[in-house]
Amino acid sequence: MKLWTISGFMISYYLIKTPNTYPPCLCFMHRTLKSKLVTACVTMSLSLFCYHASAQATTEQPNIIFFSFDDLNDFINPMGYSQAKTPNLDRLASAGVTFTNAHTPATYCAPVRTAIFTGRHATTTGAYGTQVYFHEHPDIVPLQLSFQNAGYATYGAGKLFHHREGFIDMRGWDEFFLRNEALKTRGWPMDSWAEDTPLPGEFPVSTYNKNRVEEGSLKKSTTFLEIAAIPIDIEEEMADTKRSNCACSIIEKEHSKPFFLGIGIYAPHFPNYAPQKYWDMYDRESLILPEYTEGDLDDVGKLVRQQKMNRKKVHHDRLEKWGLIPESIHAYLACVSYADAMLGRILHSIQNSNNRENTAVVIWSDHGYHQGQKGEWGKHTLWQRTTNVPFIWAGAGIAKNQKISATVSLIDMFPTFVEMCGLAPDSGHEGRSLLSMLRDPASAQDQDVFVPWLHPNSYAIINEDWRYIHYKDGSEELYDLKKDFEEITNLADSPEYASIKTKMKQSAPSNQAKPGLSANTDLRLVTSGESFHWEPKKKAK
Repeated sequence: MKLWTISGFMISYYLIKTPNTYPPCLCFMHRTLKSKLVTACVTMSLSLFCYHASAQATTEQPNIIFFSFDDLNDFINPMGYSQAKTPNLDRLASAGVTFTNAHTPATYCAPVRTAIFTGRHATTTGAYGTQVYFHEHPDIVPLQLSFQNAGYATYGAGKLFHHREGFIDMRGWDEFFLRNEALKTRGWPMDSWAEDTPLPGEFPVSTYNKNRVEEGSLKKSTTFLEIAAIPIDIEEEMADTKRSNCACSIIEKEHSKPFFLGIGIYAPHFPNYAPQKYWDMYDRESLILPEYTEGDLDDVGKLVRQQKMNRKKVHHDRLEKWGLIPESIHAYLACVSYADAMLGRILHSIQNSNNRENTAVVIWSDHGYHQGQKGEWGKHTLWQRTTNVPFIWAGAGIAKNQKISATVSLIDMFPTFVEMCGLAPDSGHEGRSLLSMLRDPASAQDQDVFVPWLHPNSYAIINEDWRYIHYKDGSEELYDLKKDFEEITNLADSPEYASIKTKMKQSAPSNQAKPGLSANTDLRLVTSGESFHWEPKKKAK
């Protein structure tokens, strides 16, 4: 085991500056002891856990911490963005491997998580939107059940699946934590904001939505662009904080067998409500805002241009007009820092547990988020801001302080766990194991990554050099990522790039499944006590 020794002065400084990044169950965070600890730290040094940097494989099944963010784009320091205050992501990256060119396997929350937990794209499962994969494909062995079958204890907390009721796959969990026990009788929803969670006031709170009420365009409550600070003293009542604390208690207890712990943080998904101290970490007036290109949608196809021109009104007709872009970026960054603090609690629990020597951590986000780029505030696109996501691994047998630019997908996680943890192989998995790269980053090789959109025959193919996009109406986009990372100039209609398009199209599946039954229109949820199941509506039959 390798250890870092950090001076007492540095520890005392960290405690003063970031007192609430530690789990409350740790004795050294008790307020009555903090001043004594700081004094002691000045004259002594503490040995803190550092993830094993050896490139050799472990002979044991490692414990797995599977940590997800929601709507976290590449605005983090390990991916080259300098404004975010993310000390724990920075720390994890320095102790492990960061994939800078990782991409989501879908562009919408539910199909992303379906792809990750099944190891299969929407073009195989038919889960392009609000389909429930375990209703239509009960034979697929999901990730958590595969771990359980391999002898792991399995724990879950928070938004690992789509947050709506009825979307959690209940198979294979030894324990699954919800922020409110009563939710178990309502189909186990995993959202974060309701009457039992701390809210900043009566809706609407944000200037954006107050202005929409005045202009008469807001007809019902929405979390979109809802932003506000929450008092510091109720941070422990927030859903993501409760989930993190639960995960900490699981990590710190004695385990008789390896464990898989999945924890899903809802932040920085809207609403952007974060404790005041995370807002105070940023000076709004000095924030560098994203660059916006006028006419950026002029060279894309009719299908997507029509959709996004409507969405562009949010940016041009409201946020710019009302001068709210700095406030919106500020709110997002505050929530990023809050989510990072929750990761910090997990890392501190690992280093103070008996499980630290054989524990690996992987962090990921379901997709990125546009903040005005291409006129979009949101996701659901096949462009860079949606698909490129944070993806960091650290722990036993994983190289230290390395970055890999080879193109990978989050769908690669399941096959990686199969090889790393001794799970049963599944011939239906559509990703590739990344274990050899994690042990030896120099061995990384680029590949074409497939990202399906919201319906068959609409998709992106991405590698280090190019992004090719095909829509169901036949329109295409092609971007030279080495010269045009922000994807401003569409080269698809230039004859000189025809061979590149042809080659990249070959990476798309030739047979793409039709969409399955939608939970929105075709299915109804039936609950019974703490159990539930889905049934087709009459018209779906």
